[in-house]
Amino acid sequence: MNEGQVIEALGALAQETRLRILTFLVTKGSDGASAGEIGEAVDAASSRASFHLSTLAKAGLVTAERRSRNIIYRVDFDAMGGMMGYLIKDCCNNHQGVLACCGASSKAC
Repeated sequence: MNEGQVIEALGALAQETRLRILTFLVTKGSDGASAGEIGEAVDAASSRASFHLSTLAKAGLVTAERRSRNIIYRVDFDAMGGMMGYLIKDCCNNHQGVLACCGASSKAC
């Protein structure tokens, strides 16, 4: 990820409902979830969840796949890793204190 992509991703996450959506989708893994299921899990109407999912998708943090009449949303774990890697390597310069907090080593990032 480059600086602009990281800024867009962090901007998308700087909102309570979107952060809750991403957290929920992480628990769903590769199965993902529909906007209705996501809205129910984060206490948001389906239309409101769809609005937030669109922002997360535009930021590259979630993907959307149409399955018949439903759209299934999933976390893009590669993009999440790219964002975290950028923060650790480029922003924090592999600072050992940051790596220790993440439970990571400079080799893992």
